[in-house]
Amino acid sequence: MNSKKKKAKAPTHAALAAPELATDAMQLDNAAAGQVLASPHFAHPHATRQAQLGNVLVAYAFKRAKRRSIGFVVGAQGLVVSAPRWLPLAGVDAAVRDKGGWIVQKLGEAQERHAQQQATRISWVNGGTLPYLAQPLVIDLVPTQRGALLNGGVLQLGLPLDAPPDKIRAAAHKWLLAQARVLFAERLNHFAPQLDVQWTRLALSSAATRWGSANVTGAIRLNWRLLHHRMEVIDYVVVHELSHLRHMDHSARFWDTVGSILPGYPALRAELRSLAIPKWEDC
Repeated sequence: MNSKKKKAKAPTHAALAAPELATDAMQLDNAAAGQVLASPHFAHPHATRQAQLGNVLVAYAFKRAKRRSIGFVVGAQGLVVSAPRWLPLAGVDAAVRDKGGWIVQKLGEAQERHAQQQATRISWVNGGTLPYLAQPLVIDLVPTQRGALLNGGVLQLGLPLDAPPDKIRAAAHKWLLAQARVLFAERLNHFAPQLDVQWTRLALSSAATRWGSANVTGAIRLNWRLLHHRMEVIDYVVVHELSHLRHMDHSARFWDTVGSILPGYPALRAELRSLAIPKWEDC
């Protein structure tokens, strides 16, 4: 081990994670853990091992990896456990049991998110709806019209009535991107003077795991899918990223800066993490 201490580099980039990666560790006893899942069984499609955690049987994908400790990842498919090559299986089993409460809780949360996402699936047909600023927007195909036009709670798209779903989705996506650029720039300009910072460039993101990010150069990246949320939640992400132009970390000073503009940010942060939004697989 090198005894010389390296000077830590100041962070140059900060990002806000989307809810899929928000995994704060929590401990439950086995009795409570067994009540989290509606079903007493949860199996990863590529499961090779299983563990009885309370009254929940969890089958998980197991793999060996070049690492120093055991890793636990809970995703849409289930639990994946990665262990060092030197660790005996008995040690793996003990670690899984030790994290049983956390594992079952996260599996339950993943299951609930999946159900929410299924409920928010968009039907790309004439008369279908998509969420825009937390309100349903009805899709109306107008063959005689060119482009897209918002008319109250109706998104009119210049497409034939028999347009295929991919064409409808692409037209709606194009319209949403245009709205995002205008709306996000307006909110950045609204809050930047209040924080005494200056942003230099806005880019739109379609990342699955980040709502936004900020760079020391003043470049801001925001996920266009934020348009599915209500305005107050969008404002939280905007203020969050602008605050990084003052503090490129998540220190107490950073959160104090966010709170100076949005005192109620914890509730908005929780809402951002908890709400499921539609998936646009091809966008």
